[in-house]
Amino acid sequence: MSTSTSESSSVVTEESTDSGLPVHEVNLSDVAADKVRSLLEQEGRLDLRLRVAVQPGGCSGLIYQLYFDERVLDGDAVRGFDGVEVIVDKMSVPYLAGASIDFEDTISKQGFTIDNPNAGGSCACGDSFH
Repeated sequence: MSTSTSESSSVVTEESTDSGLPVHEVNLSDVAADKVRSLLEQEGRLDLRLRVAVQPGGCSGLIYQLYFDERVLDGDAVRGFDGVEVIVDKMSVPYLAGASIDFEDTISKQGFTIDNPNAGGSCACGDSFH
């Protein structure tokens, strides 16, 4: 993951959820939502959600975790984007407030990127932040 800035992709319109869970402030671009949906379809697991978390680690102190999860845990916050649910645990919500997730597929880079206004800085490789 990197803390890059990219204005090229629009953000998918948020869907309301009927789960009664809190709603987080992470945004998912339409390109990223399409990629997540494609990956879920390839796995035949449309029941999974994209979990975004912040964990201790990396050379700057914190790293991003993105993975598919079937669980909804106590304190999780959820937000839907065109059929893709994004889950954030309660400890990560303040670190990710206002963050935007995008997907890049260029000759020089392929993968998800996170633009996080709460990151005070990142390491040279861009994989961790503080």
